[in-house]
Amino acid sequence: MHPLYKRIQEEIRQQIDGGALRPGDMVPSEKALATRYNVSQITSKNALNGLVEEGLLVRFRGRGTFVKQTAAPAPAAEDEEIVSVALILPTMKTKVDQRLLDALEKYASEASYELLIRITRESQDEETRALERFRERGVRGFIVFPVEQETYNDTILRLSLDRVPLVLVDRFLKEIRTYSVSSDNVGGTEAMISALLDEGHRNILYLSTEIANTVTEERAKGYEAAYMKQGLPIDKAHWCLLPLATIAEGRALDEIVDFLRQRKEATAIFAANAELARYAWQALERLQREGELGESGALPVLAAFDDPDLPGVPYVRQREDEIGRHAIKLLSEQLKGAYEPRRVVVPVHLHTEGTRLSGS
Repeated sequence: MHPLYKRIQEEIRQQIDGGALRPGDMVPSEKALATRYNVSQITSKNALNGLVEEGLLVRFRGRGTFVKQTAAPAPAAEDEEIVSVALILPTMKTKVDQRLLDALEKYASEASYELLIRITRESQDEETRALERFRERGVRGFIVFPVEQETYNDTILRLSLDRVPLVLVDRFLKEIRTYSVSSDNVGGTEAMISALLDEGHRNILYLSTEIANTVTEERAKGYEAAYMKQGLPIDKAHWCLLPLATIAEGRALDEIVDFLRQRKEATAIFAANAELARYAWQALERLQREGELGESGALPVLAAFDDPDLPGVPYVRQREDEIGRHAIKLLSEQLKGAYEPRRVVVPVHLHTEGTRLSGS
């Protein structure tokens, strides 16, 4: 079965091929398509953006989306330059992804930028192709949320070295000066671990992907900082660092079950991202069914970085709207000719209301 956005695209192509939509005709809006197909506006936006990238449709800000023709409808102001910027995201699986896309689209629209979107589905090869194709098409600036890999894409490095307007989201380059926006990963993790320590937890398990980029590195530092501030020893035997291949191959749940089975002394678990938190939740459910949760039989407290959409789970909440606002602001600065690379760190906050932090 095709994804919903593909279905929308196929039916629009059929209408164009069959003559129901002719060159110059306006196609239904994102809102109208979302209502017609009972999908979110993000889905309908992705459908239209994909057809724009293929060259079947053309968008004019404030006017709508049209079937492309040899002489396309003129913009509202003939002397107004339309600046195209590309947004490249690895996934759209989480609430964070969706809120970030919404914020970036909103602030790009306010800046009168035409935002072209590509989702790479965590493929570095697809990320490379997207960057190269957008650059060939004359896209003026790039906002890139890099895929989760051990090394950064060489194409991203070249863009930065060539001083192409570029903002990295969520990660930054250590060795090369560039513009980036990310959440306070160290502070957010430290605050949550400290809150658990204040509740009397000492054996707090740490679940993360392998320390392979600036995000995983900073969140690990946050865990260590919380323990060091309270003068407590850090036991790395309580860390479960999963290789990216383990997750990609669908083996994460079994690995986490085995890890928890061997550490029944733990009273709390911190997952460094929402996906791992959901795996930990499933692992705890399995161990509870099998009666393997230690002498007390009580479930360890589960906390996470980002909302795992699980009842009663406290989490570190990122401010996606602020990330989006800063990213567009930094990109605009470069598009206007300035070049002062820097990293913006956006504060986070703990969502603990109505959740469980204590082991009681």
